[in-house]
Amino acid sequence: MRYEGTLYRPPSEAYSLIVQATIGCSQNRCTFCSMYKEKDFRIRKTRDIVEDLILGRQEYRKVEKIFLADGDALIIKTEELLKILEKIKTIFPECKRVGIYASPKSILGKSTGELIELRKSGLGIVYMGVESGSDLILEKIKKGVNSSEMIAAGKKIKEAEIPLSITLISGLGGKEYSMEHGVESARVVNEMNPDYIGLLTLLVEEGTELYDDVWNERFKLLAPKEVLLETREFVQRLNLDNCIFRSNHASNYVALGGTLNKDKNLILEQIKEGLKMEGLEEGEIFRRL
Repeated sequence: MRYEGTLYRPPSEAYSLIVQATIGCSQNRCTFCSMYKEKDFRIRKTRDIVEDLILGRQEYRKVEKIFLADGDALIIKTEELLKILEKIKTIFPECKRVGIYASPKSILGKSTGELIELRKSGLGIVYMGVESGSDLILEKIKKGVNSSEMIAAGKKIKEAEIPLSITLISGLGGKEYSMEHGVESARVVNEMNPDYIGLLTLLVEEGTELYDDVWNERFKLLAPKEVLLETREFVQRLNLDNCIFRSNHASNYVALGGTLNKDKNLILEQIKEGLKMEGLEEGEIFRRL
């Protein structure tokens, strides 16, 4: 396979054939993110993408899932995406699902009809980074959209009946906006009602704007227990219909998981046990927030 730079994919695409439909990320300004910084964003030519699909066919006997990378492949014109999806059907008739990263802007740039057409042609899941539901935090991290646009994008994917997987980042508001982050993120997620939620914990990487803010004490990171308290605030406000929730990434302090709302009490109990493990009184943490 022909790849440019470092590849990134969602955890659930671990066994997928990864094909770069775009190089880099169309936004690539988020203050916390170190991904794709070495790449200038561009959309690859459809013929080059098809050539990579043919190379993948030559290398692998069975491919059940394909992930179209890099950071925002949904930005590709619908007519070209349809050509790619049709080629996937022809070259990999055994393929059960095609996944794709999508920015809120790229979703809003397509009509519901276009998204339905993409679903019918094989698009099986869309991954969108929500990060936070707070307008203030979204502005600070330079996400490029506000919470209303985020909600509209999520709803549009759901209207097209494409499974929607979103990610949020615990601790992204720092100590100052921790509770706002939890409360507002729950509000936005409830409006979307996604099929999957992945909750990560903020990792600050050198070379990012946020790293400089932490180094210069403009941003105060949460302690592990503060992250759990923020997570509790978020989870207890969720009201979802059959949504798979996971917070078991390597960045997370306590592994959480279940289906919401069915397992909500179980997840809150897991958080309660995690709070006991950290050995710090809740009142002390709230005074520090």
